[in-house]
Amino acid sequence: MTFRVLTGQFMHETNTFAKVTTDIAAFERLICCRGQEEILDHLADTNTETAGYIDAAQEHGWELIHTVAAAANPLGLVTDEAFEHFAGLITQGLEEAGPVDGIALALHGAMVSESHEDAETELVRRLRAIAGPDVPICCTFDLHANVGPTFADMVQIVCSYLTYPHIDMRVRARKAGDLLQRAMTGEISPVLSYARRPMVQGADGGRTDVEPMIGLLKTAEAAITADPTILDVSINAGFNQSDIFDVGPSVLVTSDDAHDRGLVIAEDLMDEIWETRHIVNNRFLSVGEAAEVARSFNHRNKPLVIADYADNPGAGAYGDATNLLAAMLKARIQDACFGPMFDPAAAADLHRVDLGARMTLHLGGKTDPAFGGPPLLLTGDIIALSDGVTTFDGPMMAGITKSFGPTGVFRVDGIDILVVSNLMQIIDLQQFLAHGIDPRTKKTVALKSMQHFRATYEPLAEKVIVCDSGALATPDFTRFDFTKVRRPMYPFDSDDAFTDLS
Repeated sequence: MTFRVLTGQFMHETNTFAKVTTDIAAFERLICCRGQEEILDHLADTNTETAGYIDAAQEHGWELIHTVAAAANPLGLVTDEAFEHFAGLITQGLEEAGPVDGIALALHGAMVSESHEDAETELVRRLRAIAGPDVPICCTFDLHANVGPTFADMVQIVCSYLTYPHIDMRVRARKAGDLLQRAMTGEISPVLSYARRPMVQGADGGRTDVEPMIGLLKTAEAAITADPTILDVSINAGFNQSDIFDVGPSVLVTSDDAHDRGLVIAEDLMDEIWETRHIVNNRFLSVGEAAEVARSFNHRNKPLVIADYADNPGAGAYGDATNLLAAMLKARIQDACFGPMFDPAAAADLHRVDLGARMTLHLGGKTDPAFGGPPLLLTGDIIALSDGVTTFDGPMMAGITKSFGPTGVFRVDGIDILVVSNLMQIIDLQQFLAHGIDPRTKKTVALKSMQHFRATYEPLAEKVIVCDSGALATPDFTRFDFTKVRRPMYPFDSDDAFTDLS
């Protein structure tokens, strides 16, 4: 029997504190493939969830009905127009397809739209209304999903990423697809068990290279190995830059009609996440401290890597914070690179003059100087200009082509600054190499990213340090006014408020 499976990828990690909304154009700037032909041409054999579902289809002989594969860089609320457009492509595709045997979704799990605080649940609700209650739905989630109980009631299979940096998107989708195949044949009757605690953050942000996530993942794998009815365990660290009711870590266990057993596993894992809530593995330096480390660093054959945690475009920050760059310039750091600095106006200025020209411009700090610093008036030399198109070859997104938009490299006092027009964090070596900067030969590499950079840059670094530039993704929660989260909630309330959990 040939099963008919509808696929849809619609992904966004929404920072509700960002004042810049996410529109249709934001998706079109990153990943936006509409329809069967575009999706197959652009995403087959890439490290993406859609490619994982294509792999499953080839293995099991499915008839795939592709609708859309869309993802935008994290930023502010998804506009209603964008949500209705992309959700509509998926629901309309289902209506036009007629009866299907299964639905395979690739979602982030932390999308918030202007009208829907839990946008993924709204999408699945609409699909359920069309497909009915019996069609199995499988879904992949980013490890930083904020998952509410309503979603868990409507979906049978969830496989969240197990890695941060995320390198297993295709693998996790393939597993979700394999479980969907078994559900469609009637071999299994998958159900979800769900647990959470009153916490905005936990499991140290989901870092899978340190504890507690190392131990949590081992426990999850042991549960799957020990009991054939436990099909998958997804530990979601949550996305703490969302002021929503269902923010925070959760555990989803997919089982073969073993809800109670799955619930025990989910609750036990959440107990451990709760007990380790105070663990913080990063040591956040000030920008002055980071610059001083760079100034006095005993450079040998590998660079010092400075990660600006707070201005991570992958967490919805604006990507134009200037505080770290200003500190590096003040410390007279030499033989360094910095990027990306998101400043479309400055990039356009660079492109108006000739390569090699010397010019003065205002750089960065234009979105909201209160988060990350004001614009810097800098004089430097233009050493590279490009359209910003880059094909990634690193462990996260090998084979994917993305674009920084009009891009220039502006050399100021020994620092090569990558100035870009499209918002994106640094995760791949090619993002510098394609624009004439080789980080491997620099003494200092300053980049905007929280954790994803480690997959590529930690192996080539002599040392990695992390700083808080005061930008929008700062770990300092006192700078934000959370009004919609559940209460009491860690870390906003004292431990005395949680005596019933101890």
